[in-house]
Amino acid sequence: MSSAPIDARDENGHLIRELHGVTLASIIDYLQARYGWPGLDERLRMNCFAVNPSAKSALAFLRRTPWARAKVEELYIRTRSAEVAGK
Repeated sequence: MSSAPIDARDENGHLIRELHGVTLASIIDYLQARYGWPGLDERLRMNCFAVNPSAKSALAFLRRTPWARAKVEELYIRTRSAEVAGK
């Protein structure tokens, strides 16, 4: 599997990997709409996506768990970069 370009830019010209102006809540909303809770659990293996998942509970967990937040942000960057690159 090839990775998306690291310098992919969003519609406003910002580098996606810099998460310019992107809130954690909007990242969760985007990923949940794209993959659903089961798909997020499959990709990231976190209980906040498997056991009674909701945006509120996921945000609470991710805000206090830096390693988990980093994994979610990485998935968002890969997914958005691939989307912008047309893959």
